[in-house]
Amino acid sequence: MPPDQDKPALGIALMVLALFLLSSMDAISKHLTESLAIPQILAVRFWIFLTFASVLAGRAGFRRTARSARPRMQLVRAFILVVEMSAFIFAFSRMPLADVHAIAAVSPLLVMALAALFLGERIGPRRCFAVGLGFVGVLIIIRPGLGVFDPVSLIALAAAGGWAVYQVLLRAVAAHDSAETTTLFTAAVGLICFSSIAPFVWRSPTPDAWLWLVAIGILGSVGHFLLPAAYKLAPASTLQPFGYTMPVWAVFMGWLAFGDVPDVWTFVGGAIVIASGLYALRRERVAKAVEPPAARI
Repeated sequence: MPPDQDKPALGIALMVLALFLLSSMDAISKHLTESLAIPQILAVRFWIFLTFASVLAGRAGFRRTARSARPRMQLVRAFILVVEMSAFIFAFSRMPLADVHAIAAVSPLLVMALAALFLGERIGPRRCFAVGLGFVGVLIIIRPGLGVFDPVSLIALAAAGGWAVYQVLLRAVAAHDSAETTTLFTAAVGLICFSSIAPFVWRSPTPDAWLWLVAIGILGSVGHFLLPAAYKLAPASTLQPFGYTMPVWAVFMGWLAFGDVPDVWTFVGGAIVIASGLYALRRERVAKAVEPPAARI
């Protein structure tokens, strides 16, 4: 284990804190959609994010950071993030936070399936079963064909798919570019996309709305900074199960800010998705433990 990966308790704490901050950001974004357009919310967020990314790039050398070994893949990855974020915020504006995050909890399972298809990562029958079970959980949450079905839930599911594709591409570019380069591309592409749309849908924010806009920019930047910091302090296999605290925070934030309480089937479906994800992560840890050392080189 690398010398900086010897503080699992601190890594777990940073992971949970990061997800709490990102859940808070989602709740504020949902609140802002009541009076502001989604592109302008994200434009302000990405202006702050670009400032944060530029500071990181300046420390490593801006010109060197701006060079990518895979620029096309970086651009595609960042654009997928732009679409995915827009879809998630739209879903937040129409659905309870907890429902959206319960659907989004299927993303780790999708990452596993996509990584097997496009990155050549091996996935055994038990993890295939976990992926299938996760989709059963999502179907219980969205209940297609029933009177309670909300078509917006399909947008949340598409956003979860986009997030999964983004993470697979993130793994691919990580082998060639630094984290600073990836962060800079993400911030720059997001800023260009949303700043080109925001003037056409701009609504003058109130002073309070400006404070909330700055808050989501800071929360997002700090949250995305703490996540890689956590992975430097603890192995991914230790931290990944704590990624499922995100739906828990979403239930709390939705109840605190909007009085939303998920129905029993959302809890049931979310529990199935989370359980299948945890089972898949356990199988991945077992597979790595029995894998010959030479195969990991």
